[in-house]
Amino acid sequence: MPNSRNTKAANLGRRDVLRATGAALAVGATAGLGGQAVAQNGGGMSATARNSAPLGLRLQGVQHFGLTVQNMERAYEFYTEVLGGTEVFRHGDFQGDPVQNTLLADQEIRANELHVSPTTIGVPNLRNGDQRLDVRFIQFDNVVIELLQYRNAGEPMGGPNSFAPPLENMSPAFPRMMHICFYVRDDVDFKKFITDLEAESARRGMTQVRANRTIRVRNEAERRGAPQNTNTNKVTVAPSDGWELIYCKGPEGEQLEFVKALGPVKQRFANALETHQHARTGQ
Repeated sequence: MPNSRNTKAANLGRRDVLRATGAALAVGATAGLGGQAVAQNGGGMSATARNSAPLGLRLQGVQHFGLTVQNMERAYEFYTEVLGGTEVFRHGDFQGDPVQNTLLADQEIRANELHVSPTTIGVPNLRNGDQRLDVRFIQFDNVVIELLQYRNAGEPMGGPNSFAPPLENMSPAFPRMMHICFYVRDDVDFKKFITDLEAESARRGMTQVRANRTIRVRNEAERRGAPQNTNTNKVTVAPSDGWELIYCKGPEGEQLEFVKALGPVKQRFANALETHQHARTGQ
């Protein structure tokens, strides 16, 4: 594990995490709704040409989405055992000056500008090892989710206690709020999927996993009692015709979305992917 006395080792450890993950996901992370992967060599462009090319041609696609969690084991169980992701690897006890600077420099500057202690705005002290960072990478068919937990040094890895408290309100309307969207297979009964998702999560004690309904509900009892045919919203108006969706909260209060993309909208995604790949490879 990285040591606060050995910042070089800590820096190398973090770099190894990113390098290893990128190698493991060279194909899967760049697949789109059309199920195709962007060519990794961009049509054989030389390294010299690549480094002078537009920024978009220097990318391979989206590698992962990161989610900071309060309870690592609870989040891990949900994304692997409930939703079926596969662990790529885990790494932890990250600390030291290079890690602090790499991840948190902007927030330390913000604290200085506000003339407050960094801890008051949720900035951990990885530099001196008062807090630590643990990560786990979860592979899905076409993208990876990284679970991150910032914890006090005295707390065990994977425990239920995070360094900073969770946000009290998680409305998707807040600027900078993000969500993770899962793509439901074409032949799956979407409405039953949502029913089963809530039931399986509740069986594991994850009562926070709650999907919305397409009718107005005023309390939790009404939400639970809504008929199954209110579990998803089918869009019939172009250009979103064929899109089916529902929003759902995950076990950490995170915003999730589940979707299907059928018919015209599925074709639009496929066409856009083909156009994007052609622009990047010239093929």
